[in-house]
Amino acid sequence: MRNKKVYFKSNPLIAVNVLALILALQCVAIVAQYFSFQSSIHQAVDNVQRRISLDSAFLDVGNKTLNTPVNQFAIQRYMNRLNGNLKQNDYPVIVKGIQGIETSTESFVHYPSETFSRFVNAEQEILVVLRSKTPFSALTFSWTSLLASLVISPLFFISNKTKKTQKALEEEIPPSPKLIINLQNKTISNGVDDKVVTLQNKPLCFYTALVKYCIEYSDTPLPPHKDVPPELLALANKSFGRLIELGHTKRKRPDFNANLDKTLSEIRAALDELFLSYNEEKEKYYPPRAQGEGSRSKQHSYALPPIKEEDIEIIGN
Repeated sequence: MRNKKVYFKSNPLIAVNVLALILALQCVAIVAQYFSFQSSIHQAVDNVQRRISLDSAFLDVGNKTLNTPVNQFAIQRYMNRLNGNLKQNDYPVIVKGIQGIETSTESFVHYPSETFSRFVNAEQEILVVLRSKTPFSALTFSWTSLLASLVISPLFFISNKTKKTQKALEEEIPPSPKLIINLQNKTISNGVDDKVVTLQNKPLCFYTALVKYCIEYSDTPLPPHKDVPPELLALANKSFGRLIELGHTKRKRPDFNANLDKTLSEIRAALDELFLSYNEEKEKYYPPRAQGEGSRSKQHSYALPPIKEEDIEIIGN
């Protein structure tokens, strides 16, 4: 038996997203490197200027008042020693010159930016020239950003797989029907297809009341051989009053105790038509029929099976 090879399908969109993520994190890292190095340069310049200012009291930089010249040899030796320490500590700044004396032992190829500063010490003005690196010289490829990209990238695959799974489930699971009673146009519908069934005033009002009653009194039986409970009658009369307000009828309120079997039969017939393709879901909204002993059986109840408020929607209530 030949082994079947397994091929993994590539997703160009995921690849583009991953590449964009890597580039975005690299840009963030480069910007952070730029501003961080620029800040370190300013701090280094300040530190070197402060160091020279403190050492200037011991430097033979000459004195215009006394007309003494600058000790070139001492300045050169001081700059060489100071620059050596700066390089050893990886400073982005070196000293080019002090009081017009420039160092002859340093190359400034990697220090293109020049900074001038002047300060006075013992009535002597001292000029210092510093050379520093540019922030661009510190911009490098960030391995941390690449590692972060590799850690985050699997989330794209998980998200894509989750969306596909959710879409597949939505396609596989059909929408669940829901009873919609519309008092404005005297119809009932299931909320899934376009099927709409029209009910007469009496069965419509009684069924609307029956649904509300069974939600509120879920454990109360409704035997057909007894009168309709006052609470159910009140709800039915309220629904009929709403039909009057909507302009559907001007007749007096019907007797909802009379011809109860006929009213229930009309309701069942409408539900049979409405939930023709949803027999299982229909049971939730269907007033049970009597089994074997007739509709006036003492054991029979036309109360709806357990039904909740979220199972129905009443428009124009």
